Amino acid sequence: MKGDTKYELFSKEPGKFSKDVYERVSKIAEELKAHMDTKSFRSKLELVHKVNGKSQDVQKLIADELVRLKFMPEKRGLFSECEVPSLRPDLYLQLGKSGILVEVERGKTTANNMDFLDVWKCHICAHADFLFLIVPCERARTTGKPTKEFERVKNRIGTFFKRGNYVNVEEVHLFGY
Repeated sequence: MKGDTKYELFSKEPGKFSKDVYERVSKIAEELKAHMDTKSFRSKLELVHKVNGKSQDVQKLIADELVRLKFMPEKRGLFSECEVPSLRPDLYLQLGKSGILVEVERGKTTANNMDFLDVWKCHICAHADFLFLIVPCERARTTGKPTKEFERVKNRIGTFFKRGNYVNVEEVHLFGY
């Protein structure tokens, strides 16, 4: 668990919502990053982020802080208009006519394209335009050499925020633990 939490913002040109909404989302992102940078969080994370660790264990560490910020875990009904109405985010916060989906990944981030699935979930969700995607900076492997997950996700997600290639997501706040 070396260093601080990595962070990257991907954003379309603002305009769909008032400036206040974007500022509120950014403030929440700053609070989450500050929490993830604490010694307490980092020491707990060190115990669960390991080979064969469970994403649920990492998710619980992050959920504890986000629930304090009024996020709801496993919110049902957000995808009721979709062909896959049973989808649920790890956490959700309603912000007026929009909201923030939070997805926490660990082992299958890019190996099973979970990063793309998370963007797609936000893309099709009528109740969210913002995504907090939380991924490992590195993922240890039994073979020894870790994968650079944060950098891979950053490069992959960045393609959706190039002019002319936008998805139906206003912002992705990418956190690397």
